[in-house]
Amino acid sequence: MTTENTPQSFSLDELCSLTDLPKRTVRYYVQIGLVDRPAGETRAATYSSVHLEQLLCVKKWTAAGVSLDRIRDLLLGESAPVPTRPRAAGSIEVCSHLTVSDGIELVIEPSRAGLSPEQLRNFVRAVMAAYGQIQAGATETKAPQTVVPTVGATTKPRTKK
Repeated sequence: MTTENTPQSFSLDELCSLTDLPKRTVRYYVQIGLVDRPAGETRAATYSSVHLEQLLCVKKWTAAGVSLDRIRDLLLGESAPVPTRPRAAGSIEVCSHLTVSDGIELVIEPSRAGLSPEQLRNFVRAVMAAYGQIQAGATETKAPQTVVPTVGATTKPRTKK
């Protein structure tokens, strides 16, 4: 029986049972450095609660689609982003469609973009204002169009007969 002052130790079988991971996977994670090496060697090796936490983190992040290289970075102390879950067939998402002009449409998923309703309204206003400025500038500064001859075309002016 363990007390709170005594660190808990697990065999490989116990650790695999707690994490629901195969032995081969645990050994692989130790080999590539995602999980610390156990105390001891071979069958006498023991794992601590630190190993358990590391394995549970790796399992959580791999289930979310995070690469093992990125998981290594996260375990070394980099900040953990909120991983985006892949869209599943049949999932429902609310999107806003902004038609800026004929042929220009912007699809915004506010929840994935992290925008509040007020931020979304401000964003839409800014996009429309920017497009208005582009359109106003285009009508003010219309340059005369030049004709560029195509390859093999003659540039002699035609005369009427």
